[in-house]
Amino acid sequence: MEEINLKLVLLLILAYLLGAIPNGVWIGKIFFHTDIRKAGSGNIGTTNTYRVLGPIAGTTVMVLDIAKGTVATLLPTWFHITTVSPLLFGLMAILGHTFSVFDGFKGGKAVATSAGMLLAYNPVFFLIACLLFISFIYLTSMVSLASMISFSIITILSILFHDVYLSIIAIALTIFVFYRHRTNIKRIREGTENMVPFGLGFKRRNRNASK
Repeated sequence: MEEINLKLVLLLILAYLLGAIPNGVWIGKIFFHTDIRKAGSGNIGTTNTYRVLGPIAGTTVMVLDIAKGTVATLLPTWFHITTVSPLLFGLMAILGHTFSVFDGFKGGKAVATSAGMLLAYNPVFFLIACLLFISFIYLTSMVSLASMISFSIITILSILFHDVYLSIIAIALTIFVFYRHRTNIKRIREGTENMVPFGLGFKRRNRNASK
C-alpha cells in the first residue's frame, strides 16, 4: 500500500511538472530570442505566441500544450494506477500550466492543456470541443469568446451524459477560464477585443470601421 501511495504521489508531481513546462516562453527565448511575456498580451499560450512569433511557433505551442494534458492524463493508465480518476492527473497538469514553478507560479489560461486532458479522457468530447471551438472562432473571430463558449457547452454535455467526475472538473475549469479571461470579457463588451484576421466577426468589424 505504501509503495502504491508513493507511486501515486510521484506521478501526480510528474503530471504537475509536465503541465508546468512553459512552452511559449522557452520556444520564444530559444528560437526567437523573444520573451513573449513582454510582448502582445503577455500571455504564454497559443494565441499570443501566434501573434508575436508567428503561425509555426503558435501551432507548435498549441500542440505541446495539448500534449501536456494528454500525457499527464494517461500516466495512471501507463503505470497501472486505478485508485483515482485519470482526470486528477490532468487537473494537476492544468494547475502546472496556470501556476508554473518554472515561471514564478504564473502561467497560461489553461485552454489547450484542458483540451489535452479531454483528449485522453474522452476523445469524442474532445472532437466535439474542437468542432465547437473552430465554429465559434469563425463566427466571432475571437479566441477568448470561442474558448469560453466551448467550455460552457462541454460542461453542459458532461452533465447531460452523467459523467460526475468530468462534470465537477468541467464546472470548476469553466469558472476558472472565465476568471482568467476577465480582461477579455471587458474588451468584448467594449468592442475592442483582439480578433483573428478571418471569420464573420472580423469581417463585420472591418465593414463597420469602413462606414
